[in-house]
Amino acid sequence: MESDLTWRGVEIDGWTAIALLEWQREMGVDEPVLDAPLDRTDLPTPPKQAIAPAIARQEAAPPKAASPAEAAADAIAQAKALAQRVATLDQLAEAQAGFDGLDLKRGARNFVFADGNPAARVMIIGEAPGEEEDAKGLPFVGRAGQLLDRMLSAIGMGRDLPDATRAVYIANVLKWRPPGNRRPNADEIALSLPFLTRQVELAEPEIIVLMGNTPCAAALNREGILRLRGNWTEAFGRPALPMTHPAYLLRNPVAKREAWADLLSLADRLGL
Repeated sequence: MESDLTWRGVEIDGWTAIALLEWQREMGVDEPVLDAPLDRTDLPTPPKQAIAPAIARQEAAPPKAASPAEAAADAIAQAKALAQRVATLDQLAEAQAGFDGLDLKRGARNFVFADGNPAARVMIIGEAPGEEEDAKGLPFVGRAGQLLDRMLSAIGMGRDLPDATRAVYIANVLKWRPPGNRRPNADEIALSLPFLTRQVELAEPEIIVLMGNTPCAAALNREGILRLRGNWTEAFGRPALPMTHPAYLLRNPVAKREAWADLLSLADRLGL
């Protein structure tokens, strides 16, 4: 065996190396060690510059975007908080007009809050402004509104009467016109409901008339106006009478007979 090893500076051959290894084993040596002790717990500290970029990336990461459901819930909570802070109808109108949570506001010409006498015994709640209501800033001023005025006049009531016992206070669930006069959707109703609820609380009507499916959906969480109409119920803690919307009567004149019966029921309830 060729001499190709050294031990303590002395060149040894292979056989001698084997003999020395055997001697060490017999002496109890069971593992190799270095000439100097090695502290294996003394690990080097990672350089700070290697950690800093990762921290910087975490800090720079944008916050997680809210889901559509979370965003809708936040908007409704804001509407409730805003509505509950006001103490008068004028303050409520100003607060709702400034509320930006409803996209309809961006496409409407005017904010349509209410009409009539706020001290009236009866509050009529419709669906949403139409084209003429959007232009004038008042509810029920188009053809359907003109028919409503004639219907009310037939039982001795009206929006312009000075006597609060025979006057009415008129509002819609939505205060901005939906594009193309389409029907309000569930999200729009939910965002408008806190303001409508506060409007009823501040006006304190004795009786509420729900004209159409949208106010029934908002106040009763039910729809099907042809089944609901004429049946007294309760909405916002007050007696309520669902009725078909005057716009429906214009399209279906035969339904005016049932509407007249509902008006007589309202007059009887008021003792007129």
